[in-house]
Amino acid sequence: MKSCRTIFRSLRDALKSVVRNFSLSLASVTCITITLVIIASAILISDNVKNFTREIERDVTVVAFLDSEADETVRENFELSIKKNTNIETFTFKSKEEVKEDMIKENETFSKVISSWDKDSNPLMDTYTIKVHDVDKIADTASQIKSIAGVNSVQYGEGLVEKLVGVFDAVEKITFIAAGALIVVTIFLIINTIKLTIFSRKREIGIMRLVGASNGRIKLPFVIEGIILGMIGSIVPILAVIFGYSTLYDYFGGVLFSPVIKLVKPMPSVVNTSLIILVIGMLVGMIGSARAVRKYVKV
Repeated sequence: MKSCRTIFRSLRDALKSVVRNFSLSLASVTCITITLVIIASAILISDNVKNFTREIERDVTVVAFLDSEADETVRENFELSIKKNTNIETFTFKSKEEVKEDMIKENETFSKVISSWDKDSNPLMDTYTIKVHDVDKIADTASQIKSIAGVNSVQYGEGLVEKLVGVFDAVEKITFIAAGALIVVTIFLIINTIKLTIFSRKREIGIMRLVGASNGRIKLPFVIEGIILGMIGSIVPILAVIFGYSTLYDYFGGVLFSPVIKLVKPMPSVVNTSLIILVIGMLVGMIGSARAVRKYVKV
């Protein structure tokens, strides 16, 4: 019961302090809000970058073209070889006749010319479309496939895949570095805010010491004040995440620039991001307040 009264009084004192030092509180809340907006953006960008990478990895294939004179024995040896490769997930075979039929369906302009090719005059090659487990090892895998007897050439978008994955990883890292730097700046701002609050209540703190108030009783209102500032500062970012990202998703129709680059669906992503933002806001406020109390309140 006593602990409940202590928490209630500390909460009351913290709310009074927020109102009493409105300009300082507003500065802290503004900085927290800006920081959390950037962190929310970083989280959503990270989620989408991971989704882009997964989509690329899902769609990336290695296409192996066999020699035009490749027979059934060559194909059997080829399949035995790629089955031994641990990075190969699945593969599908398409004969040159099937490739010809696909080309006829896809391109009406050349359909008449292609239709005239018979089995002997068909210049196309039998192909294997291969999916890999790890895109990072796709170059080595393609090289291994190319070394198999009977393979004419191998294609997989050499260089482009690696560059796209590298760009996405760089964007993700930069956003989190920027967010981390802002968190540090915000913590220092909260420390200064609480420090000024402590200075303005110096006499009150002295009286609390004289009447035998414990260290925890003196520190608690300031820590709660930091948590309150963090919670208030998280309101705008949470609203921006819930309504802003949903609007953005609907505006672009779930894709960005290209059908390959699909956006993460708002649910449950916005809910998870909002909870993370709220927790980060409270932690930032609590850490800033705790450091200020420890540094400036001599207890």
